[in-house]
Amino acid sequence: MIISKTPFRVSFFGGGTDFPVWYKKKEGLIISSSIDKYCYILLRTLPPFFSFKYRLRYFQTELQKNIIQIKHPVIKEVLKNFNKKKNGLEICHFADVPALSGLGASSAFTISIINAIYSYNNKKITKNEIAKKAIYLEQKILKEYVGSQDQIATAFGGFNFISFKKKKFFVNKVKIDTNILNEFQNKLVLIHTNSSRKADNIEKKKMQSLEKNTNYYYKLLEIAHEAKNVFLSNSSKIPFEIARLLNETWVVKKKLDKSVSNSTVDNLYEFGMRNGAIAGKLLGAGSGGFFLFLSKSLQEKKRLINSFKRNMHVNFKFENSGTRIIYNKKDYYDF
Repeated sequence: MIISKTPFRVSFFGGGTDFPVWYKKKEGLIISSSIDKYCYILLRTLPPFFSFKYRLRYFQTELQKNIIQIKHPVIKEVLKNFNKKKNGLEICHFADVPALSGLGASSAFTISIINAIYSYNNKKITKNEIAKKAIYLEQKILKEYVGSQDQIATAFGGFNFISFKKKKFFVNKVKIDTNILNEFQNKLVLIHTNSSRKADNIEKKKMQSLEKNTNYYYKLLEIAHEAKNVFLSNSSKIPFEIARLLNETWVVKKKLDKSVSNSTVDNLYEFGMRNGAIAGKLLGAGSGGFFLFLSKSLQEKKRLINSFKRNMHVNFKFENSGTRIIYNKKDYYDF
């Protein structure tokens, strides 16, 4: 039995510049951190007593006799491309937060199952290799309209600058005083919008209009570089400078496509800004999921959380581990 554990992430700056159609010609820069909310994949050899060969449990349950019949696209392609054993398999998915929420859940799932299947096949694989395989699977095999930041952020873990140049990516840990980082982290608030969205549909619209929105993507890149310099300054004023840039990012992000925001999201942002927040932005593609707020102080953070009585608040911390195998033990029916 194998259990893999992969963190979700919050993305602060640069979203959109991590799409290959953009960074292969220009450059991309993402500032993000993995958080202590996780995706788990349990994978084990299925005992040979059933009429089916694959028992899959995610938000649905599948009992299938062969890989071709599997409906879940990621599980199907991972087994086709990376599993060398012929045993029957049981695969179960668990998560700390729901999918379609803007926290990189889809890529965390892909990363988790790739890590688990390699471990099951007794093959070593680095986090860099896992991220590359996940990017290839999602973008080339499944033809999804997704960027490249989530696969890297959830595979590597940590608070990082992720830069893209042509076909390569580079991950550099944000070197910042621990006290300053903790102060920044402790002022962040995650509020659910009470709605979810299909990111692929929104990102497709953005990519189709990329040429006419080139200036907006350059602006997002410019803001990301400015934010990088702010974090590198190690100044006690980091939260306030970052607040200004987060608000600028949200203004620009909404211009990429009308589906990025809506009246519910706009009202939530305005409500948060009136009740203790000094900055905010919607995470992920847009339209729904989690809204990230930055408060002025811990007292204002408490007021902000208390004001959202009808919305779920998720408490979180940054984490540094990235994807990992937390349980690996041979079962009786393993061959």
